[in-house]
Amino acid sequence: MRQIILITGGARSGKSSYAEKLALSLSPNPVYMATSRIWDEEFRQRVLRHQANRGPEWTNIEEEKELSRHQLEGRVILIDCVTLWCTNFFFDLDADIDKALTAAKEEFSRFTKQNATFIFVTNEIGMGGTSENEVQRKFTDMQGWMNQYIAAQADKVILMVTGIPVNVK
Repeated sequence: MRQIILITGGARSGKSSYAEKLALSLSPNPVYMATSRIWDEEFRQRVLRHQANRGPEWTNIEEEKELSRHQLEGRVILIDCVTLWCTNFFFDLDADIDKALTAAKEEFSRFTKQNATFIFVTNEIGMGGTSENEVQRKFTDMQGWMNQYIAAQADKVILMVTGIPVNVK
């Protein structure tokens, strides 16, 4: 049976560790789908640290945009994270909010047609102040709309607050 779970919160709120524990509680061999691009050496080290922290029970997939290329029927899939995934669409489409949002929504819909359990991790980047930078404001808007789109389709939404999961939906 298909299930969509969205885990959201601020930076360092415990989203990823909670999502990993949840995935492992639902399956002895979950899939970890990482969506980030390697922007610089510091980020490469961060990715390597994350990979080292996961054990052999995980199937690791690196996928920047085309999540639906992977047929994962019947699996528990942790997608970490929506924010970095949306960043890839946003910058590849020259910061055009409408095109990026449409592309991300279409890919989300293709991917989640599979009969699987999807655990999406995302950031609530719009909870802070408004940026003085136009590109950052545009991305915050796009990300917020994508979060709303996923939340509307999710069976469960969990907000992480200082490491504590709060059930929203």
